[in-house]
Amino acid sequence: MTSDASTRRDTVLVVDDTPETLSFLTDTLDQAGFTVLIATDGDSALELVDQVTPDLVLMDAVMPGIGGFEACRRLKREKLLSHLPVIFMTGLSDTEHVVEGLAAGGVDYVTKPLVVDELLARIRVHLANARMAHGTHAALDATGRFLLATDLSGRLLWSTPKARELLAELFPAQNDQAASLPAAVVEQLMQLRGEGAKASGSVTMAIGSRHLEISVLSHIGPDELLFRLAEVGSRGEEQLLQRALSLTTREAEVLLWISRGKSNREIGEILSISPRTVNKHLEQVFIKLGVENRAAAAARAVRTLAR
Repeated sequence: MTSDASTRRDTVLVVDDTPETLSFLTDTLDQAGFTVLIATDGDSALELVDQVTPDLVLMDAVMPGIGGFEACRRLKREKLLSHLPVIFMTGLSDTEHVVEGLAAGGVDYVTKPLVVDELLARIRVHLANARMAHGTHAALDATGRFLLATDLSGRLLWSTPKARELLAELFPAQNDQAASLPAAVVEQLMQLRGEGAKASGSVTMAIGSRHLEISVLSHIGPDELLFRLAEVGSRGEEQLLQRALSLTTREAEVLLWISRGKSNREIGEILSISPRTVNKHLEQVFIKLGVENRAAAAARAVRTLAR
């Protein structure tokens, strides 16, 4: 007996106002093993996607009412649909139209008359890419990492829940614009990208009394950069705790984050050490401060920093 996963047919939404094109694509895609949904304009496509999420969209660029480019832009504004690959179909082949389609969020562009083998190959490639990207993002979300990805212009493509929480905490005025990054962060990302779209290094920015370190990790696509976020303590505060309480540098770092209410796991992520190592440093902090628990250690740190 085969499993549901092995027999599942990918669903393709075809959006076109020409009956002949709809009939041709429905037959072609059905024979190729796809489940086909159809819409005759951008409005109908958006209404349909509200009810059923396809795996890929074939979108005619020029239609009455809401055109394909605008319909794609509206789809991409929806967080749960931002991963959905959209391939544009059109007789327009001028560079400006290609650029407009890609800027609207399309992943590819095919011109009419359609070449069946080429179209099916492009569909399969983009379906595979979307599955791989979605699986990667889900895995990263599950690890609790502080990661985000942008395109080369600094536009946010996706971020893990931990990264979103940290940015929302540091930039509360941005909460109503969760789909975009604060301008100050974008500026730092572009600085890291550097000349020639090369990315390397890290940068630390001050937000009030707190400090955000942004490190570039790698290119994960031709137009996608992966960054790691970490909140780092003020060296001045760490040094003050170190001197006043006779702590090592690492003990002072751990104590500073304890005073800010962070858990061992969060401190480990910030300092790139294991929660078990955090706990060992914390045990030494308790001994040196003559306290028995985290609350007492945090209170001692706050009093020391307030002097």
